[in-house]
Amino acid sequence: MLHLRVIVPADRTDDVVRLVEGTVGCAHLAVLPGAARSPAGDVVMFDVAREAGDGLIAELRARGLGEDGAIAVENVDLLLSKRADEAERETPGEAADAVLWEHLAEATHEESTLSVTYIAFLALATMIAACGVVLDNAILIVGAMAVGPEFGPLAGVCTALVQRTPRLAWRSMAALFVGFAAAMVITVLFTLLMDAAGLFSAERLGGERPNTGFIYAPDRFSFVVAVLAGVAGTLSLTSAKSGALVGVAISVTTVPAAANAAVALAYGEFGQTRGSTEQLLLNLLGIVVAGTLTLFVQKTLWARRRRAARPSRP
Repeated sequence: MLHLRVIVPADRTDDVVRLVEGTVGCAHLAVLPGAARSPAGDVVMFDVAREAGDGLIAELRARGLGEDGAIAVENVDLLLSKRADEAERETPGEAADAVLWEHLAEATHEESTLSVTYIAFLALATMIAACGVVLDNAILIVGAMAVGPEFGPLAGVCTALVQRTPRLAWRSMAALFVGFAAAMVITVLFTLLMDAAGLFSAERLGGERPNTGFIYAPDRFSFVVAVLAGVAGTLSLTSAKSGALVGVAISVTTVPAAANAAVALAYGEFGQTRGSTEQLLLNLLGIVVAGTLTLFVQKTLWARRRRAARPSRP
């Protein structure tokens, strides 16, 4: 279930109450007249089944409440209520399949912002991966994959393509390319520093690397895995099952490829630099293609379901 808290101008409260009462999946409606001060208005609170949430939020926005009032949405982890159970049974579809497009757009907008924290996490992940490729240590590679924050901008690109929001697309692509460029430059400097300290060496990078040699040798499976990870990551975001994102992060070689390219560049190993860069671009492309197609299919299916069901109470 979702909990919505809406600030409504007093002259629109009755209309909003009728909308909520007429929507299947709503429960626990409460109206607090004059409770809001900034902006001034009434406060309307209710719970709604996740399956009905996207359509209802769209209706509230169509009434201008995103501009003249406020719409706050929270996930309810535990709700003990017979009426809530009935509301969920009445609502067509499954909660796990429902997509909250407003929430997705807001989340990807936040995650795709090019910030100091984002670059710091990406640079740290790339440096950890650099240690992994030099030491041929698969554990460090997996750890670096889990630390990397790059899936946020990738999801932003997918969302922007499906929702046709150019600003989000440019913001996400800037976060991706500027972030990876900055992380790779920092990793080159890190490599030179580690080499001066006698911890890195060109011999280690060019030697036998059975655990990490795949990073600079992309093949067809690289794209296949990226596509599968893109689908899984997108479903994880849209169904609120964020735990799957960790598995997505450690199944693609974006950060390790960037790290290997940076270390190889520092040592003049241009063959590895080229192969690692191809691996990086192949993974990014696979995730974006798969994520975009997944969102498009979800959007199409939910649009058809909403047109067919049109859930409302008499």
